[in-house]
Amino acid sequence: MSIDHWSDKEKKIARRAFDAALQRERAALLDEFKQKATGAREFSDLWEIEDYLKKKRHEIDAMYDYRYSRLRMVFTFLLAQGRVTDDDLVGLSEDKLAAIRALRDDNLKRERDGSSQDQLLA
Repeated sequence: MSIDHWSDKEKKIARRAFDAALQRERAALLDEFKQKATGAREFSDLWEIEDYLKKKRHEIDAMYDYRYSRLRMVFTFLLAQGRVTDDDLVGLSEDKLAAIRALRDDNLKRERDGSSQDQLLA
């Protein structure tokens, strides 16, 4: 089976892992928002919070791209960031898992060497 082909079983696993990671991301952002809002002391703090939320929305929209052609890269990033675990991806083909882990390791190495993680999503 091609590494680019997603079986029905893999699609279900991918969707479950993707949705769980997105839900955790949203919950964390909501907690951050609540902390920032509680800490707001001046009117200008509202605009700082708004800017922060716009930036986070852009990051989340870029990161969580559920197209099968992008999922290996998405899971690579989410795995590197700890948003998904190897256990979340159990059931994907060994070829996909190996590709995801290899990309993750390569990007972590690049990050240690000073390259930007943003290149992964480009």
